[in-house]
Amino acid sequence: MPRVVSVFFPTLATDRIRRADPSIPGDGPLVVVARSGSKRWLSAVDANAGRHGLHVGMAAAKAQALVHGLHMVHADPAADRAALERLTLWALSQYSPVVAADPPDGIVMDTEGADHLQGGEELMLSGLVNRFRARGLPARAVVADTWGAAYGLARSMMAETKVISAGRTADAVARLPLSSLRLSSETVISLRTLGFQTVGELAATPRAPLALRFGPEIGRRVDQMMGRIAEPIDPIRGPEIIEVHRAFAEPIGAAETIGKYIARLVTKLCLELQAKGLGVRRADLIVHRVDNTIQALRAGTAKPVRDVGWLTKLLRDRIEKIDPGFGIEKLSLAATMVEPLEDKQIASSLVEDAAVDVGAFVDVLGNRGTYRIYRVAPVASDVPERSIQRVSPVAAEIGQNWPMTWPRPVRLMDRPELIEVMALLPDHPPVWFTWRGKRRRVKRADGPERIFGEWWQRTSEWAAVRDYFTVEDESGERYWIYRSGDGVDLDTGSHRWFIHGIFA
Repeated sequence: MPRVVSVFFPTLATDRIRRADPSIPGDGPLVVVARSGSKRWLSAVDANAGRHGLHVGMAAAKAQALVHGLHMVHADPAADRAALERLTLWALSQYSPVVAADPPDGIVMDTEGADHLQGGEELMLSGLVNRFRARGLPARAVVADTWGAAYGLARSMMAETKVISAGRTADAVARLPLSSLRLSSETVISLRTLGFQTVGELAATPRAPLALRFGPEIGRRVDQMMGRIAEPIDPIRGPEIIEVHRAFAEPIGAAETIGKYIARLVTKLCLELQAKGLGVRRADLIVHRVDNTIQALRAGTAKPVRDVGWLTKLLRDRIEKIDPGFGIEKLSLAATMVEPLEDKQIASSLVEDAAVDVGAFVDVLGNRGTYRIYRVAPVASDVPERSIQRVSPVAAEIGQNWPMTWPRPVRLMDRPELIEVMALLPDHPPVWFTWRGKRRRVKRADGPERIFGEWWQRTSEWAAVRDYFTVEDESGERYWIYRSGDGVDLDTGSHRWFIHGIFA
């Protein structure tokens, strides 16, 4: 069953204009004006304009009279379509092999078989929305069983993300308004006149009277939303994407046959990559079935490769995910993300030993769904939580060394936890401390190690001080705790105690 993500950009037109022209005040109202003959109306409004009561469809003259200093820009549908296409191509390289524009203000993609590379559906959606927001594009994203359900929910909710569990589509869309069915405005108005308000009411009504009056479109849209009929997504393909195909005179379905043709497609793709000096980071296998539906598999690599055997193995390892149905009529293999890759000699036994390459191991784990495979690297900072960073497992060394002056715990907490202590001020370690409801008597302690705030980067840390102690309780467990402040001056900290790490 497909899992469809609908991404909705509520202010795409105004966001595009604001990104293209930084001179437009960020806190001022911005609207886009469309024209038809002598009639001028608002075709898009940003959040600032919305707070002034302006809305899409309002006469431009009325809006101009209501809001002083309103910034008005003429509509440019071609530029909006081009911007949406660029966003779609970016999503294709990042999230799914089956991505299409959903004009005028959305993207739709089938993420079945690809969400594991993003850590699952919830993390995929939150990451997607955060990345768009960071580029000045507010977005809402929903994943559901069908395109229609995801489309309607994304345009009807106020939350940024929502995951509809498989098989729960009917319950999720029952209260959606009729406008979420992608029907014409005239049809929606007529249905409201007849007393229909929600999708659930319409779906529970006998189909024949509606079809007799409005034609088959209403039934088709309801069935698409409920998943009763398929709604294939025609994936976008950029001109720079390298793609190879294999069509079959007779449909295929056996796993061995599919695997054989995957190997042939990989060989053909790698030859084209080699001719261009490229290696693949994302390879997408598109399966076209005879029932006009599409399945997709995505394989990712930690670094650019064009090893035929290795790419074939990555795709064959997931061949059980392919449901051939009544047969497969075409296979396509696309290098969605590529990077330069030059031929080089790995090693010569007469000169040096071969370097250990963990890329293959990382690829196997990553394509099985293990999320966030990373390596910890040091950062030049005395503040413990800022002294480490996560980097790619195959990233080059960054030239920093781990501090060796003072011991550091093997587990550093994401956030220091508040503890209760009994200690003499200003420099004595605690006699006991209570953490997570359990009191622990300190048998041994070492410290304090004083760490100062990074005042040259943050003015709020001008006088900040932490005094760290390594303590051992009666059971032999060792902890890394600290007092905020120097124990004398409250300007240096609150003098509250925290546990920040655990030693082995």
